[in-house]
Amino acid sequence: MPEYFISPSEAENDLLLCAAFISERISSGDGRSESVAAVVPELLRRRNVDLAAELANTLDDPFTRDKLLGQVAEKCAEIDDEEYAMQLAEAIDDLGLRSGAIERVALQLASKGKFDQAREIAETLPDPDPVYGAIAFRQSEQGRDEEAAEALELIEVSGPAAAALEEMAAAKIRASDRDAAVLFLTQAADRAADIEHAEEKIRTFLGIGNLFIEAGRRDLAVETFEKARLTGEALDNVHRDGFLASAALGFLHAGSLELAERALDLVKDKTQIATCLLGYARHFWSNDEREEAIDALEESYEILRSQHERETRSSPAKFALNAAIAAQFAGFEKGERAIGIAQEIEDETNRLEALTEIAGILELQRDDELAESALHAIEHDAGRGDAYLQMAASDEKNGDRPRSVSRIDEASTLVETIPQLPLRPAAFRDTGTMFHRLGESAKAASAFGESLATIASIRDDGIRAAELTKLAAIYDAGTIELTDADRELVRPLISRAMR
Repeated sequence: MPEYFISPSEAENDLLLCAAFISERISSGDGRSESVAAVVPELLRRRNVDLAAELANTLDDPFTRDKLLGQVAEKCAEIDDEEYAMQLAEAIDDLGLRSGAIERVALQLASKGKFDQAREIAETLPDPDPVYGAIAFRQSEQGRDEEAAEALELIEVSGPAAAALEEMAAAKIRASDRDAAVLFLTQAADRAADIEHAEEKIRTFLGIGNLFIEAGRRDLAVETFEKARLTGEALDNVHRDGFLASAALGFLHAGSLELAERALDLVKDKTQIATCLLGYARHFWSNDEREEAIDALEESYEILRSQHERETRSSPAKFALNAAIAAQFAGFEKGERAIGIAQEIEDETNRLEALTEIAGILELQRDDELAESALHAIEHDAGRGDAYLQMAASDEKNGDRPRSVSRIDEASTLVETIPQLPLRPAAFRDTGTMFHRLGESAKAASAFGESLATIASIRDDGIRAAELTKLAAIYDAGTIELTDADRELVRPLISRAMR
């Protein structure tokens, strides 16, 4: 007979424990693995490491078991139980996952200033460099720069060394110590030049260039973006255009439109060109160059629209970019144009997402007529619920609480029109969360109750447990008490799981 860890009385009074109660009784190995994988992170958020470890150990799937034990080990290190953390990490069977878990334990120790313990663990790892980098970062943050330099010397591979120096520079920027940040970034660029893998090298140069801008050294940023461009130009794979487009944006943010245009001229993929021009538009708008911003956005849209199907490398990426462009037109106070472009998107999911975001933006701008137009451009009632919630969030930002509550009421009435039953609990959760935030306790309780009732009607135990876990997280975050009505809905779930 299997051993269970949660009693019916515990499950009845706690949604997360109810989810765990159901999970450990699921007969399907795959179903139990999926539901336990959903429950364990929430148990860790509560610091219930013992139950999390016990549930993980019940799984037949070795990969999921090992992965979850690694998460528990990391949490144990975070809450200063290093002995248990190492015990769990070393119990992992898969060598790669075990090494990764031990590394994350060491990283936690480094972040907490336990350098000797972290260094001791690092010496047992096949790749200790990330841990040495974390030690250097934390020591630098504490002003122990000489010790940080010693830790950096232990890093043998250029990539982790550059990454550590970037983090150290970012911390100095946050502390308004720009001179120190520039020093670290210069060292990072030197180490990045020695990275063997071209794509990693480009990504590192791009990150360093952006930090140089934040540190107020645009001249050094331009030099670094040029290194990224030169390395990217030599690539002969599908990532080439994306890197060159990113370099172009970097040049623009560093203040050189001329160099940006030269880099962009090297890009051939129209999706990447359009993505870069969208970045141009946002940059111009943030600098109050509104005419240039709209021109760049129009060019972005026209280039994407001119892309033939045979030229398209990724249809999902193209549709998502189309949606982003449509929403950006709304952000640039071109509501009618935004709605028209969104309605032309061939993919239904992206079309719905674009119109939903546009409705929220227009509501925030207090353009009631166009916001309603965007809302009604959504073809099905079920799809309008999210749009009402976006508009409600905008009304809340505008300080119009009654209007926000009214929008959430509208969203609530549409949840039942969602054809897929498993999607309804999330919709009720969303409305309940917003009602709770606005102080509408009775309406929030009703929405959460509807979510719980819908979960009870779902037949699949794994989906039921996963949805209970999500609802439990909301109750915990909002310090919401389980009501007697909630318990009445939970009891049948417990009884069903025990059959």
